[in-house]
Amino acid sequence: MERLFVLNRRDFILTAAAFGSAGTWTAAAQAQSAQAAAPRKPVILVLGDSLSAEYGLKRGEGWVPLLEKRLADQKIPAAVINASISGDTSSGGRARFASLLAQHKPSHVVVELGANDALRGLPLQNTEENLLQITKAAQATGAKVLIVGIQVPPNYGGDYTRRFEAVFGKVASTTKAALVPFLLKGVADAPAALALFQADRIHPTAAAQPQLLENVWPELRKLLAAK
Repeated sequence: MERLFVLNRRDFILTAAAFGSAGTWTAAAQAQSAQAAAPRKPVILVLGDSLSAEYGLKRGEGWVPLLEKRLADQKIPAAVINASISGDTSSGGRARFASLLAQHKPSHVVVELGANDALRGLPLQNTEENLLQITKAAQATGAKVLIVGIQVPPNYGGDYTRRFEAVFGKVASTTKAALVPFLLKGVADAPAALALFQADRIHPTAAAQPQLLENVWPELRKLLAAK
């Protein structure tokens, strides 16, 4: 009788332990399930050149940091990764984009590249192909893409100016990405435009940065609101 009691007691302890482990496992599984079901915080990756990298400005003055502030002010829970590099071309952006996707896993990608392609006289078909591949790579991960266009001064020649401007719209149309036709709208074509540019007459001043954000914000806001 005593032996039977000991065995039953041992079996009870083992059974209780098993139920305890199962309860712990169930709680952990439920926590993981709830975490997976929770909406993911948007991550906005800005892939750009000096126009987005605060060239010649104090840190925090550029349109990308101003974007972060606007998101916070409007209580939109999104993180901003500024992967812009001064002097970068569309080919440079394309070369480093895969690693940026893997590292940051963005939900939204803002592509602001191409100005340096024009300054260096690179073939327009190369610029178009690079932007196209960047956009497709982002969309393949499920990210929404906003292409930000740029224009070159008329001294480049009317034909080149028109064809360069058309590249951004063509890529956006082909991939069904969102488009900001001209990042410097309201700056480069302002009545007193020179006052809004640094001494090099290429890079906007700190005073112009809010207008750059106003040009980008409406289209980006739509993408953030889209399901």
